[in-house]
Amino acid sequence: MPRRRRIPTDIVTSTIENLSHEGRGVTHIDGKTVFVHNALPGEKVELKYTYCSRSHDEAKMTTVIAPSDDRVSPECSHYEFCGGCQMQHMTMEKQVNHKQTILLEQFKHFGKIKIDPEKVLSPITADDQGYRRKARIGVRHVPKKDRVLVGFRERNGRYIADLNKCIVLHPVIGEKLELLGKLINKLSCYQHVPQIEAAVGENKTAIILRHMVELTAEDKILLKAFGQTHEIEIHSQPSKPLPIELIYEIPGHEGTLLNYQLPNHNVTIHFHPTDFTQVNNEINQKMIDLAIELLDLKPTDQVLDLFCGIGNFSLPIARYADKVTGIELSETAVKRAKHNAELNSITNAEFYVANLFEDNSTKEWMQKKYHKILIDPARSGAEEIVNTIEQFNAETIVYVSCNPATLARDAGILVNDKKYVLQKTGIMNMFPHTSHVESIALFTKK
Repeated sequence: MPRRRRIPTDIVTSTIENLSHEGRGVTHIDGKTVFVHNALPGEKVELKYTYCSRSHDEAKMTTVIAPSDDRVSPECSHYEFCGGCQMQHMTMEKQVNHKQTILLEQFKHFGKIKIDPEKVLSPITADDQGYRRKARIGVRHVPKKDRVLVGFRERNGRYIADLNKCIVLHPVIGEKLELLGKLINKLSCYQHVPQIEAAVGENKTAIILRHMVELTAEDKILLKAFGQTHEIEIHSQPSKPLPIELIYEIPGHEGTLLNYQLPNHNVTIHFHPTDFTQVNNEINQKMIDLAIELLDLKPTDQVLDLFCGIGNFSLPIARYADKVTGIELSETAVKRAKHNAELNSITNAEFYVANLFEDNSTKEWMQKKYHKILIDPARSGAEEIVNTIEQFNAETIVYVSCNPATLARDAGILVNDKKYVLQKTGIMNMFPHTSHVESIALFTKK
């Protein structure tokens, strides 16, 4: 970790040269790299240092002397200090272009692949506000304010930002942050609640209160009353290994899971608030449509869905293929995928539990051949399974990624070692106003 140095107090004037992958302006002062929050390429700005080390410095922009045409006024009044977003000061077009540039740079750097312009897909975009349906939100009691704050961390990462609302969260949660803080402040364990997890389905909304000490009977009464007033399902999760407890169910939804629709494929995905789901429902629908288009599915196709989760891709794919085999590490997710297949009357999808970072050569599903493969791994990528991908003899691979660096690394293996050709790639703006890059790539066998 770089060693900190004394932070200068002078205001410095400099011209921003480009953007970092995190969306910060980059300049050089006295030969040293300085990352500047809220600054854009080409701008002449005044800046104040916030961090200094031997390798680099960090600063915040205090005045824009000559603004960029890509600059806009952030719509969120908390943007200056909240760490939930990093790019609200630039136009959406600039945000999307920047993410596309990052993807192409990563292919070149980590995969040793230069992408021809005709292979770049048009970016997938949607609404940039109220899109986030899944979030872990920080909670902290602040004695000096005699309040409980609920929100994302400040940009320095040390404290919870004092928010009255969040415009990227779905409004059913984003407009209730202060109310949630007031609720928790009334609980006996108000000093021992580190986090709330929120999940918004198309049929209902649920929150999970994580707490480090036991709830009292009075606490549960307060939580239930909040759920009744705001029509939100309430769960509590004490310290592990104790299970999650259902505190309040919305009348008419007793015993039901949350769900989201994939109307273009006549599929409904049911999920528990703790299940992994994509945060942006509109982008998710467009992403699935694009993946199915790129796979070019035939009624005779055998398809392998690696890192299948609860069936987000597997089940819509099953509508167009002969058979889909989904693989996932989580036993809970596999059970949910099987249940979702039953609820959607899908009989040509099978699911197996397996750790795709280990040797699975003896597994039944590994002995088969597949026409098409979809890969949707976590941030660490799919290097292990990609290194053995040739045994499936698949003609087409579609790789969905939340980390362009590991996508590029794995693409390098597919292209340089496994005799695949990268046909198309592009970004999907799953997290507008943030530096998060979601991407997709199509590979075909030579």
